[in-house]
Amino acid sequence: MDAFMLARMQFAASITFHILFPTISIALGWVLLFFRWRWLKSGALAWLTAYRFWTKVFALTFALGVVSGITMSFQFGTNWPGFLERAGNIAGPLLGYAVLTAFFLEAGFLGVMLFGHGRVSELVHLGATLMVAFGTTLSAFWILSLNSWMQTPQGFEIIDGEFHALSWMAVIFNPSSPYRLAHKLLASGLTVAFILAGVSAWQLLKGKVQPHTSRVHGLLGAGWLLMKTEDELQARALSSAKRAWPAVVLGLALISLTTPWISPTIRARWFVLPELFALLPIPLISALALLALRALLNSHRVLGKLCWLPFALTVLVMLLAFFGLAYSLYPSVMMDRMTIWQAAAAPKSLQFILVGCAITVPVILAYTVLATGYSGARPVICAMDEG
Repeated sequence: MDAFMLARMQFAASITFHILFPTISIALGWVLLFFRWRWLKSGALAWLTAYRFWTKVFALTFALGVVSGITMSFQFGTNWPGFLERAGNIAGPLLGYAVLTAFFLEAGFLGVMLFGHGRVSELVHLGATLMVAFGTTLSAFWILSLNSWMQTPQGFEIIDGEFHALSWMAVIFNPSSPYRLAHKLLASGLTVAFILAGVSAWQLLKGKVQPHTSRVHGLLGAGWLLMKTEDELQARALSSAKRAWPAVVLGLALISLTTPWISPTIRARWFVLPELFALLPIPLISALALLALRALLNSHRVLGKLCWLPFALTVLVMLLAFFGLAYSLYPSVMMDRMTIWQAAAAPKSLQFILVGCAITVPVILAYTVLATGYSGARPVICAMDEG
């Protein structure tokens, strides 16, 4: 195995570990801002409790992201010196802005956010939380601008084999940067949504959470709890599912409307005959399933024999959304610009990935079966005397 393949493997391992933590911190920062604002506006203890709990998670992910990011930044030079020697005039400033954003703006206000509550005014603390959330997003913006420029470069000239910027606006806002930034922000939001739902569901199952902190559930998690629990815990899951339903409907509607708008290819695939009639069952069944889900959540039967149906309807909607998105994009990985065949790595790299998938996918499936078997019992919340 040559040094080039080893360098790719090392960098892939570093970035795979690193990317998880920025993905969490980007959206979680805005979730914390929402919790903080709601506490300031309503004074309800629920929002402050949620804020303090998830602030600890944010601090941990930020620290791990910084540590792993420093290692990765060194690898830009050690693994790819030829590239940076030629493109350093463009890559260096963009990376510098990302570092300034993360280490000075975000990290500076992070101290106030973590240790300043009660020491500074409520508005100052809210402002510090805002700057932390804004800093995480801005840092991602600079990194994704560089990443996008590497894929769709513009605004430069080559002098003696080196890249020089002609227009920084063209470099930063290159053709693929809006799509990549939107993709990253959506991925971050989805990741944090699943983490919020999973951690909250776990706390409810273990009886470690008070009733007022059960607001951070996703529709899937609430549906699973409806199916697997009973009594008070099942009632809490029903309340969470009702609150999650409007957000799910709004998200699906926005994605369904914006993707045909920004891509002529997707628009042509969906809104021409006879494809329109063939694909019409996907949105119709999804809409009917969502309406049926809402009606079921408002019915007392959901706490009886039909307790499994909310989860099944939610899974159905998610599967239809997945197939609709797959049909819209295939065979592209970047809409209207790059196909999966153009983006495919070298055969040896794909073989290496295949080995990893052959190991991890069976483990995931086995864990899923095992977890499902353990969750067959229906837990309840038991009242216990204090003292």
